[in-house]
Amino acid sequence: MANDGVDMGRRRFLTATTSVVGGAGIVLAAIPFIQSWQPSARAKTAGAPVEVDIGKLELGQMLISEWRGQPIWIIHRTQAQLDALPSQVSRLRDPDSKVEEQQPKFAQNEYRSRKPELLVMVGICTHLGCSPKFHGELKPEPFDPEWKGGFFCPCHKSRFDMAGRVYQGVPAPTNLVVPPYYYIDDTHLMIGLSEGAV
Repeated sequence: MANDGVDMGRRRFLTATTSVVGGAGIVLAAIPFIQSWQPSARAKTAGAPVEVDIGKLELGQMLISEWRGQPIWIIHRTQAQLDALPSQVSRLRDPDSKVEEQQPKFAQNEYRSRKPELLVMVGICTHLGCSPKFHGELKPEPFDPEWKGGFFCPCHKSRFDMAGRVYQGVPAPTNLVVPPYYYIDDTHLMIGLSEGAV
């Protein structure tokens, strides 16, 4: 017989051992490949939440911070600026902030903020990524004789009100983006997270 002298037990043992060693080799070879999918330490740091001290931010002033490589504007709005917001509704493209990606749920209100007096936004125009200029005074401007404060993008003349809502008839398609944030206490914000809201 042809199978005379063949040790079937040994053959099964060698086959199983080879399979186990081969499987372990594949796993070991795959580990660096799978780890390469994870963000680097630098990328994790760039996207980490940022704490901002707003204790010295006075009425009508803007503080600029940075999160994920983007400028974050924190504006302490005056009562006059807040009172002017309803008068602009008929001139706005999306006064109710219906495009959900523009802000977290907590900012889907007329002020687009957790507290009416403090506005937190990404300072990048939603048209082509320029940085609009802050024009907080409620007075006629060359670009808008009915100006009630807000942001004007000099690149392509997009305009946004004091809640970052875009006007009709300008190139920017949507409102300025509100990032996730919460108040740590009365004088500190955490930008990049919505949890822990006070």
